[in-house]
Amino acid sequence: MADEHRWYAIQTTAGHENKVRSLIERRIRDDPRPDEEKPIRQALVPTQDVVEIKNGKKVTVQRKIYPGYVLVNMVLNQETIGIINGIQGVIKFVGTGRMPMALRPEEVNRLLGIEEAVKEEEPEPRIPFMVGQVVEITEGPFSDFSGTVEEVIPDKGKVRVSVSLFGRPTSVELDYLQLKAH
Repeated sequence: MADEHRWYAIQTTAGHENKVRSLIERRIRDDPRPDEEKPIRQALVPTQDVVEIKNGKKVTVQRKIYPGYVLVNMVLNQETIGIINGIQGVIKFVGTGRMPMALRPEEVNRLLGIEEAVKEEEPEPRIPFMVGQVVEITEGPFSDFSGTVEEVIPDKGKVRVSVSLFGRPTSVELDYLQLKAH
């Protein structure tokens, strides 16, 4: 096993990602070794800014990209596996069988790139709906109708939804902020 710091994903109890990250960071701080010799270097909960409607206003909120997961930069060995598995809220490492699998460098760069992009002025809206998903329309002339997502148009922030009008499927294009998951 090479003494190389790589990124690993750990599954955590839902809603405890930040607590697990804080506990890992405390272990890093409490390690008396110099920073360059520490086997665990960093813990991260990947987030991005998304625009939501709250009380009729668009607001930017931080949303976890992978709810239930924390990323850890560490050297993989028995010591670090034991430390991480001993932290309250950790369920397991992500991997095949019993061995944790390191994330691919391109995955890490993409995630870290998202973290850096968060600092930009205008966050790009991330449309949280998928084709085939059943949604409820919350505002506009089709308010309280349910429909099925036919198309997601990210550059416009729109979603095309098929609703049943007078017993016939009708396609309507709506702002994604007018919808909620059913």
